[in-house]
Amino acid sequence: MNERNPQAEQMGDASMARNLAYQAEAIWPQERLLFDRYAFAGTPRILDLGCGTGEITRRLAQRYPEAELVGVDILDGNLAIARRESASFGGRVRYEVGDAFALACRDASFDLVVCRHMSQAVPDFRRVFDEITRVLRPGGWLHLVSEDYGMLHLPRGTRDADRFWIDTVFPYLDGIGCDSRVGRHSWPLFERAGYRDVAVDYVVVDTLRVPRASFAGILRSWRDGYAPVLAESSRREIDDVRADFDAMIASIEDPARYAVWHVPVISGRRA
Repeated sequence: MNERNPQAEQMGDASMARNLAYQAEAIWPQERLLFDRYAFAGTPRILDLGCGTGEITRRLAQRYPEAELVGVDILDGNLAIARRESASFGGRVRYEVGDAFALACRDASFDLVVCRHMSQAVPDFRRVFDEITRVLRPGGWLHLVSEDYGMLHLPRGTRDADRFWIDTVFPYLDGIGCDSRVGRHSWPLFERAGYRDVAVDYVVVDTLRVPRASFAGILRSWRDGYAPVLAESSRREIDDVRADFDAMIASIEDPARYAVWHVPVISGRRA
């Protein structure tokens, strides 16, 4: 658990359930249009890997009403929420505890694999990518939302948000083997594996396209879940770390200011 999921404590915190809901509110309205390129006949099988509380699994079930969906997450606490909230879909949506590095799935058993907001949370995501490729059928699609914190741009005020990410967040993630810039490093994985029709799109989470409350909610959830471990790893006072988050939140909520996060969405078909 700790080796393959070094952020398990933060991912299992109640703040993460709030974060997943805010991210869905902010990202899904633009992201859902990208699913129009994935055309399936019959009853497609969809894997939502790192599904968390099932926020997107449920949206996928609505988007593909004939599909069979499997949500996999390493944290049973998140899956308990997912099962409760997905009860109305019956047996075509199910959830399993699973390890993304060693999926208990047959080779070539899914038509679509959706992996969102997980690549930055695990060490050596390349190994997970290879496992995704194994369970994806030839011609099947991978839809990868790969966070990149170097693409988060907030206005500078009394505190420098850029320095916070560079000096505090990036070293923490590097120290546990995770890639804080994995969004820009994901395209080569598709190329190396020989995927076809590879595309890189961007969901623009900004203060024009997304409600400020949703955007700020993402940062507020990160603050509540990550301030203690960031303070410990950087040897800063926790109140000082929280103050950096609070300054970013205030800049997003300020109607006179602009903030933006470009979220890469990389897709391709397995050869």
